Amino acid sequence: MINRDRLTANLEGGFVVFLIGMRINRPLLIHKWWPVAVAMPRMLKELYRQPELGFLHAEMWFSRTTILLQYWRSTEHLMAYSKSKEMAHLPAWQAFNKAIGTDGSVGIWHETYKIAAGGYENVYVNMPPFGLGRAGKLQEAKGDLKSAGDRLRANVK
Repeated sequence: MINRDRLTANLEGGFVVFLIGMRINRPLLIHKWWPVAVAMPRMLKELYRQPELGFLHAEMWFSRTTILLQYWRSTEHLMAYSKSKEMAHLPAWQAFNKAIGTDGSVGIWHETYKIAAGGYENVYVNMPPFGLGRAGKLQEAKGDLKSAGDRLRANVK
């Protein structure tokens, strides 16, 4: 559903933005990159089924370089998931290191950003709920929330 209103999202407290992805360096080596490509959707299903793990929402883009934007409640939740022997991530990471390692066929990357309460702003116009707007709560961007500067000032109160 497209929201035609001018909206902004709020997420109570601090949170973590985690960017992760892969880059297909040798497209013809499907047997190398395909297992990496299908591992993340399995992890996302696992995470959405268990909100107590601290995962809030994700958005994904596919191309030669795949980008997955994730929102987490805390770095502690993110790290606990990444190291858990009972969850899908650790076996996938171990399989990557065994099958690919540093052979150059498939690149992987991630970036982690710890966001303090009030240390962000956003706006969505003519968009379905997206990104932080799906992880948090949407509200109209008017009054004290009309401009980017206004939203940043309002968040530090």
